[in-house]
Amino acid sequence: MPVKIRLQRHGKKGKPYYWIVAADARSKRDGKYLDKLGIYNPTVNPAQIEIDVDGAVKWLQNGAQPTDTARAILSYKGVLLKHHLAGGVRKGALTEEQAEEKFNAWLEEKATAVDNKRAKLSDAQKKAKAEALAAEKVVNEKRTADAAAALAPAEEEVAAEEVAAETTEAVEATEAAPAEEVVAEEAPAAEEKVAEEAPAAEEKVAEKAPEAPAAEEKVAEEAPAAEAAKEEE
Repeated sequence: MPVKIRLQRHGKKGKPYYWIVAADARSKRDGKYLDKLGIYNPTVNPAQIEIDVDGAVKWLQNGAQPTDTARAILSYKGVLLKHHLAGGVRKGALTEEQAEEKFNAWLEEKATAVDNKRAKLSDAQKKAKAEALAAEKVVNEKRTADAAAALAPAEEEVAAEEVAAETTEAVEATEAAPAEEVVAEEAPAAEEKVAEEAPAAEEKVAEKAPEAPAAEEKVAEEAPAAEAAKEEE
């Protein structure tokens, strides 16, 4: 019975989640399987891969053939390397201790590479976040500037109206001032005219005043004459 090491799809639409299984090559992709060897989650970065290395090596030694994607995953996790080292041990090219030492050294190197990749991804995410914040700040400043520019004409119109109102008031005050000065100038002139006319009226009255005694004297002179004429009768 030909056996395939392949991926069996699970998860939701748009969020795939795979099982790594050993299954009969004639079965459906998501059908029954012979052995579950691990999981593969490509929706995270770096991808999450968990696999039973020894179990996968056993299936490889029994003739199981991995698909292209499964082969890449097995190589990434060191399954193919351990299978190759196990073949060397069987041929006597190296001992099991040497094979185990080589495999552990490879795992350490791989773990360091993965950690470096995660660190780079973290730095890239921080940099992208900082750039996004800076871009958002620029956009907000531009919006604030545009809003201020939109309000500026209205404020200028209000200021112009206030200046026009102040100018109008100043003009009205200036026009009213000469009229008050004219009134102020005409008042002393009228007073002077009245003061000048008053002595003239007094002199005229004084000139007419002597006529009254003359009339009294004439009456006094005519009264005896009238009495004498009355006696003669």
